[in-house]
Amino acid sequence: MRSLIHAEWTKFRTVRGWIVGMLLAIPLTVLIGLLGPATSNFSCAGPNGESCAGRNPPTGPGDIPVIDAFTFVHRTLTGDGSITARVAALPDNAEPWAKAGVILKQGTEPGSSYAAVLLTGHHGVRMQHNYTEDVAGPSSNQDSQWLRLSRKGDSLTGEVSLDGERWVTISTVQLGLGERVQAGMFVSSPQHVEINRSFGGVDATGGLTLATTTFDEVRTDGDWSADWQGADVGGSPDDATGFTESGGEFTITGTGDIVPITPSLGSLGKTVESTLIGVFAGLIAVLVVATMFVTSEFRRGLVRTSLAANPRRGQLLAAKAVVIGSVSFVVGVVAAAITIPVVENLEVAKGFFLFPTSTLTELRVIGGTGLLFAVSAVLAVAVGTLLRRGGGTVTVVIVGIVLPYLLAIASMLPPGPADWLTTVTPAAAFALQQTAVEYPQVASDYVTADGFFPLSPAGGFAVLCVYAAVAVGFAFAALRRRDA
Repeated sequence: MRSLIHAEWTKFRTVRGWIVGMLLAIPLTVLIGLLGPATSNFSCAGPNGESCAGRNPPTGPGDIPVIDAFTFVHRTLTGDGSITARVAALPDNAEPWAKAGVILKQGTEPGSSYAAVLLTGHHGVRMQHNYTEDVAGPSSNQDSQWLRLSRKGDSLTGEVSLDGERWVTISTVQLGLGERVQAGMFVSSPQHVEINRSFGGVDATGGLTLATTTFDEVRTDGDWSADWQGADVGGSPDDATGFTESGGEFTITGTGDIVPITPSLGSLGKTVESTLIGVFAGLIAVLVVATMFVTSEFRRGLVRTSLAANPRRGQLLAAKAVVIGSVSFVVGVVAAAITIPVVENLEVAKGFFLFPTSTLTELRVIGGTGLLFAVSAVLAVAVGTLLRRGGGTVTVVIVGIVLPYLLAIASMLPPGPADWLTTVTPAAAFALQQTAVEYPQVASDYVTADGFFPLSPAGGFAVLCVYAAVAVGFAFAALRRRDA
């Protein structure tokens, strides 16, 4: 088998067109990736008319870009202590993820660490901390509930009660907020956004929202400063935000949100997979070469010579798959490793911000691109063995692998059909490049066009492997039955 693999490798490397075609996949991947940021211009403007380009959002723990904007009625807590308040339910027309509750925060600077116990518009009572973490509390239809947040050292405990007497613990978290924290009551209300995705286009509408509710029975334990102060954390675009106090009852109106930013329509953030948009072009070049690698022998009758030298037809097919898969894997890895830093540098220069990605995740994406190229090339070899025609094989593999991906990410299809295509076709393997994180507590449009694939990276890759394995099985059977 080793000698057969060596023979197929020799055959591959002696055809200049195949080598050039494989190498062409690398600049194609890079150049198409550069095209997006190179042609991007910002049309939005800040409050004083300045460009939005380069205005990075605040970052929370782990350098995660966040939205941190809300109305905060606070005092300084030194050391251990707690705050308890009865919170009236938000109005029925409030945004589903509007929030009202009690919070301990490292400071009033956007992005600082925090823990909060809160009521939401339509998702019940929750305990949330540091933007990404969310724990649901017990469900209740009661108009108001008592909320308590306590600190003992680095331990913060959130509790809820229906009567202020019997308490249920939602969660306890460990946060190093420092000796002095800002603590109190808050209200936020995220933007209302409606996105209509249809064949050939996307239409988004919406705007700022406000939420108002009341807090009473406010009790504090520990070493607190004397007076309550109001603050619009993150700044407020609406003059209606703020608070009033009368007889120990606080009425607070707020806008904004306390969440991680996710890649979505209109976001100025870029993910690792967004830099690899040109992979489809590189993959087309690889598929064409993989097809010619096998179909040219049938077209010219050279396969008879190969079979005469080694009559074991299954081994010949396996050797071709090993050679083309190995070469394609290396090309995919090199293309991704070059493209990611080159495109990211241009994106930053153009004013975009980058979503953080760990080194291990980036290595997984680079290796995953190599696997996508490799198994797709093996699939092309198998289809080429079955069809024995270059043009037909190229059409089949591109329509099966590349076209569904392009239709899904180009917003040419509604989310349902796009998810279906990237679930049941070989294009599911593009999920190997996914780094975007979906947060259940963040209202966002989690669609393939924004980098959210319906299958996990491993699941998407498994779909492609199944197609390749089935095609190789049929190709082996056909090669044994049919004359060369």
